[in-house]
Amino acid sequence: MSKEFSGEDTAKFSSDIVAGQAPALSPEEASALAALPSGSALLIVHRGPGAGSRYLLDQNQSIAGRHPDADIYLDDVTVSRRHASFDRAGNIFTVSDLGSMNGTYIDSQRVDKQRLINGMEIMIGKFRLTFYSSDKDR
Repeated sequence: MSKEFSGEDTAKFSSDIVAGQAPALSPEEASALAALPSGSALLIVHRGPGAGSRYLLDQNQSIAGRHPDADIYLDDVTVSRRHASFDRAGNIFTVSDLGSMNGTYIDSQRVDKQRLINGMEIMIGKFRLTFYSSDKDR
């Protein structure tokens, strides 16, 4: 018996996750980081679908997922509709997995909740995002 795929499903995948250094920034990315106000951060997709996309974290909570209303819309079946939450308290950011099928990874380790530090790689489905905090908060 086969199950027909619907856009509501999340695909399960396996992946070899390898930790590494934060990717080198393009001049445009470096300029965007330099312009970040205090208390904000930037996620840059360096690998996977949407490579080059940037997401500003300037709210107390930003939801990442496949749902069209997500603050950080990641359109791939390996991403749950409400996959992860990026939370801000002052100039401290954390990421929390919201019970996703494939999990949320920080530098190769599956996490439920983790404080983010500049240069950390977050893996949500096939997306590899690098976290950068404002220079004004370092």
